Amino acid sequence: MSYDSGLRLLAANRLRRPDTFTLLGDTWDLLPGVFSPVYDASTRFFTTHLPYPPGGTMLEIGCGAGITAVTAARVCAHVTATDISAAAVANTRRNAERHGVADRLDARRGDLFDALDDDARFDLVFWNSPFIESPADHAPGSDLDLAIFDPGYTAHRRFLERAHRFTAPGGRVLLGFGSLGNRARLDGLAAGAGLTATGFAASPPDRDVTYQLLELTPRP
Repeated sequence: MSYDSGLRLLAANRLRRPDTFTLLGDTWDLLPGVFSPVYDASTRFFTTHLPYPPGGTMLEIGCGAGITAVTAARVCAHVTATDISAAAVANTRRNAERHGVADRLDARRGDLFDALDDDARFDLVFWNSPFIESPADHAPGSDLDLAIFDPGYTAHRRFLERAHRFTAPGGRVLLGFGSLGNRARLDGLAAGAGLTATGFAASPPDRDVTYQLLELTPRP
């Protein structure tokens, strides 16, 4: 069922492509090939519930159209945003310019942490993850596909193994997840990386999906 839901979300993103949209009281540009946050409530929920560090630094993995990164840049001294999609990076830069935070937001293309310097450290690391598993024979056909599905949770494994290497002293790692994801597998991967996933916030159900903001902390 979760796979079918992901396919429907993918189809909506491919077929209905506004050039601009309104979310959280602002108007945003949307470039072709970038995940649109208007077809589910995940971006709205995570963006409004993240504990942005005032005057601090934040890393967003998978920045998409840039809504969360731009919102963070209104609070933080500096935000770094990465995405595997060149279109998403361009979209985030455009929305940073549109909303006057380009001087505090650095958008880079890269898979997870690959675009970062080894010594980069952040007060908050966040990823709105593609938490829907797909069958083994599912071949991702586009960057949009990778924004929704994580075959075998291989990207989740790599995130869990590396995220805390990029936190400053006292820094936090939060993961955007959902009830259509495989929580048991996520918890197993977290344990293998020496982490515990604890609920930080949860949304009301949206089309039978509950979005979960999870904090990842080192196990005692």
